[in-house]
Amino acid sequence: MLIIGTLIGVALWWTVYSQLIPFSEAVTALFPVERHSHTGEAIAFFFYDVPKVLMLLTLIVFAMGVVRSWFSPEKTRALLSGKREGVGNVMSACLGILTPFCSCSAVPLFIGFVSAGVPLGVTFSFLIAAPMVNEVALILLVGLVGWNVALTYLFFGLGVAILAGWVIGKLKLEGWLQDWVQEIHSGANAPSAVEAEKLTLYDRYKLGFEAVRDILSKVWIWIIIGIALGALIHGYVPEDMMVDIMGADAWWSVPAAVVMGVPLYTNAAGVIPIVEALLGKGAALGTVLAFMMSVIALSLPEMLILRQVLTLRLIAVFIAVVSSGILAVGFLFNAIF
Repeated sequence: MLIIGTLIGVALWWTVYSQLIPFSEAVTALFPVERHSHTGEAIAFFFYDVPKVLMLLTLIVFAMGVVRSWFSPEKTRALLSGKREGVGNVMSACLGILTPFCSCSAVPLFIGFVSAGVPLGVTFSFLIAAPMVNEVALILLVGLVGWNVALTYLFFGLGVAILAGWVIGKLKLEGWLQDWVQEIHSGANAPSAVEAEKLTLYDRYKLGFEAVRDILSKVWIWIIIGIALGALIHGYVPEDMMVDIMGADAWWSVPAAVVMGVPLYTNAAGVIPIVEALLGKGAALGTVLAFMMSVIALSLPEMLILRQVLTLRLIAVFIAVVSSGILAVGFLFNAIF
């Protein structure tokens, strides 16, 4: 009976999820604004992204809570730590390519990985790769700059995600997670190996719902605030000003592009028109790709949401490591192309 209920629940979840775009358009139409104005774009973005991220968080945290009930902390660490960690970084980065999430949408799966006891560095490899490298961005890049550049971007983007996650993992910064996340990650409330074998399916589902309740109660308001900020930026992004600043082919253009990209918020597909405009104005390819990477891997709304999971020190390390990789990619692309 539980299995049938699960299938019905998943079908209902997917039905609602597939209607989020029509829902956001219908809500936006209720406001006395022009749909394609700055305000209209911001409203539509907000009413699409908020339910999307909350629904993803609910589904993923529930699933991870159920899966976690089969694994004691000892078993999880044995499977995913030590010599396997480098392989885990590669696997999670490759998984990121197959999940077309923007930075904020990738956060729920990041939280799910952490709650399941996956090593911190491995989770960061996914968090970086998911928004930065996905099939939509690659297809659009092929049409814009050709296969050779798109494939080079793929390998460099994967390299940044794998190396950054590996470095963060080697720094052993689990103590810099928020206290409540440390308790989940350490398995403080997880069943022991003996208890895990005795749980019924109903018990496992109950653990999944408890995980959703505990995590959502701590992060939901920050998700809404972060996406609201992202919606404002998305609707009012000063594209002309960016073209003027980044059009200069100078050594400082790459770090300037990274700094300019951090406050913005969009996904890989949404940033492609800006990339096209910048290239059309004569900006260097490496500079433009550095900007693209910073927009989708280091967005300010993403950092605001992550603040409820990570301490400021860990966020600073994450930004420093990823920024270094993005700068390297920008300078190398300018040198190669």
